[in-house]
Amino acid sequence: MNTYGSIGVYSPLRKCMKKTVLLRGKTSLVGPSNVDFPSGDPGMYQLDITLRRGQNLAARDRGGTSDPYVKFKLGGKEVFRSKTIHKNLNPVWEEKTCILIENPREPLYIKVFDYDFGLQDDFIGSAFLNLASLELNRQTDVTLSLKDPHYPDHDLGNILLSVLLAPREEQREVFQTQSLRLSDLHRKSQLWRGIVSITLIEGRELKAMDANGLSDPYVKFRLGHQKYKSKIMPKTLNPQWREQFDFHLYEERGGIIDITVWDKDAGKKDDFIGRCQVDLSTLSKEQTHKLEMLLEEGEGCLVLLVTLTASAAVTISDLSVNSLEDPKEREEILKRYSLMRMFHNMKDVGFLQVKVIRAEALMAADVTGKSDPFCVVELNNDRLLTHTVYKNLNPEWNKIFTFNIKDIHSVLEVTVYDEDRDRSADFLGKVAIPLLSIQNGEQKAYVLKNKQLTGPTKGVIYLEIDVIFNAVKASIRTLMPKEQKYIEEENRLSKQLLLRNFIRMKRCVMVLINAAYYVNSCFDWDSPPRSLAAFLLFLFVVWNFELYMVPLALLLLLAWNYFLIISGKDNRQHDTVVEDMLEDEEEEDDRDDKSLPRSDKITWLWYCTSGILQEDSEKKGFMDKLYAIQEVCVSVQNILDEVASFGERIKNTFNWTVPFLSWLAIVALCVFTVILYFIPLRYIVLVWGINKFTKKLRSPYAIDNNELLDFLSRVPSDVQVVQYHELKQDPSHSPSKRKKNNPG
Repeated sequence: MNTYGSIGVYSPLRKCMKKTVLLRGKTSLVGPSNVDFPSGDPGMYQLDITLRRGQNLAARDRGGTSDPYVKFKLGGKEVFRSKTIHKNLNPVWEEKTCILIENPREPLYIKVFDYDFGLQDDFIGSAFLNLASLELNRQTDVTLSLKDPHYPDHDLGNILLSVLLAPREEQREVFQTQSLRLSDLHRKSQLWRGIVSITLIEGRELKAMDANGLSDPYVKFRLGHQKYKSKIMPKTLNPQWREQFDFHLYEERGGIIDITVWDKDAGKKDDFIGRCQVDLSTLSKEQTHKLEMLLEEGEGCLVLLVTLTASAAVTISDLSVNSLEDPKEREEILKRYSLMRMFHNMKDVGFLQVKVIRAEALMAADVTGKSDPFCVVELNNDRLLTHTVYKNLNPEWNKIFTFNIKDIHSVLEVTVYDEDRDRSADFLGKVAIPLLSIQNGEQKAYVLKNKQLTGPTKGVIYLEIDVIFNAVKASIRTLMPKEQKYIEEENRLSKQLLLRNFIRMKRCVMVLINAAYYVNSCFDWDSPPRSLAAFLLFLFVVWNFELYMVPLALLLLLAWNYFLIISGKDNRQHDTVVEDMLEDEEEEDDRDDKSLPRSDKITWLWYCTSGILQEDSEKKGFMDKLYAIQEVCVSVQNILDEVASFGERIKNTFNWTVPFLSWLAIVALCVFTVILYFIPLRYIVLVWGINKFTKKLRSPYAIDNNELLDFLSRVPSDVQVVQYHELKQDPSHSPSKRKKNNPG
């Protein structure tokens, strides 16, 4: 059992012979792990841990040092993460945490990593603490020897802790097999107490890292587990970013934001320019602070705007606590988002309540034929979890989650995972539900999909969702930049993905080519009646043309498509071409998954080539070229996707794929038509030019945006339409046919 450098502390609860073991020159007391605890329901214990320091940790960076941080995991879930100590092999943390223990027979896993900003953090070593061998109500100092299971003989250093295990004084909550209540501690660990709004304005006099005397800088931010990466500004030492994003603030005392600046290099590792930190505990709340942060270990500074605000109304509760069923609370929520308060707190667009009720017929992920499912509910960067129901394929969670809506075009993602004790959770299924497609108050069974959201997987999940929002705020927010997700899969080169994007791009181009052929056929009089009608229309339009006719024509096209839809002559077809391409891509991903995982491939490639690279520098140059070619291919792949998505979004706007956006387009076109009809063009251009020239003077730190592109970013592409399409439920999953014998 002691393969990960584990250590236990002798417990006098059982009169057993002490056993002294020498671990790398250190004397530790190891006791039996089967200490008697009260039988029956799982006990409730409180484990107070003080993470003291590390000793002689392994170096993982090129400079012969590390940036270590520590994770505590219990039952496969991360329950604590320490701060990062930069460039230190003997770090001192002195951090305290309190963990609620449901089963003291489960060991506490301690893992130490070297923090690499923007890259995968390097593993330093791990150990576990046998909680069953701790003496109750006694402070104990523990020294854990770190080990790597792949290299058990390597000395990776030690971690020093002080631990105290004690029974909880308050009355213990009874846990049931079907519905385990989420503990208050775990509940609080998910809910954020505030929001940190950060605007990255600019950099000044940054260090030149390229041969041309310039850099291609970008910035990475980190607050706890939250990360954000800015866009790359090419060939400049004084970049202007003008980007805004939000972090969640979980700690009352604030926290420290780690900021690093990098120079982008194609085909090789990015160059480090400098770093700085923002201590949020020194900033006052509800006030915007302008910070000019000098970069350490580098040159220049960053200019930021930081604002701390109170937490949004994000809650987790049981079904018995339903705010929308309380008439007073419901009236208060409706009043908050009424049209009378359309200009109050523009960021608070609406209210979302999600009831996660149960799932049925889930996939068996464990060798026992069962699963330990839990549910993750995500709305943009807001992420909340249910408790785990152990050994069950038909779990009942009965939880209510509430979120504040910042963008009505957001997509609610509900993912079911299988909890694993000693590795990352297994994926069981997922659904993506656009907020505008939700029918309030209706309990609905959603068929779970695969990771790519292209096809069904085993099982259904029952949800009841309510959305309340202010239409005026939602419309104004549509014309502002879209919130960027922090946790997104990195772009990778895929043959099927590249082919899919090429075909999508080709379809958009073919629409333009066919339109050109159609116009040319009118000129060639291939069809005399059609050419005659086109000629008369051309004469009429040119003779009577006014600028307001351009938005008017687009308005008529939208109205015509709407008439076809309501009259039952909908010519929109399900996009089977894109769906087939997505299924092919999914098959390719499955083949990749059956081979080595990505991290293992990188590790294997490193070990296979490390000796060669050290002996022959030419091989390194060859590998750099391969990486550069791959990066170029990924860029081409992404450009094709962006161009194809742009054309598809225009098409879907006129096809009424999202009625809210099409109605908003009608309102905007009506306004433009009236303005162009009554106001001379020179006055419109004059007002536009004055606004553009004075915008920076009026608001120096305003974030640049294009309202038309922001609008189109909310319209789903054809790929997203397929991903958001709701699959039909198998009749065998209906509630009336639920299994009577619920496996538990």
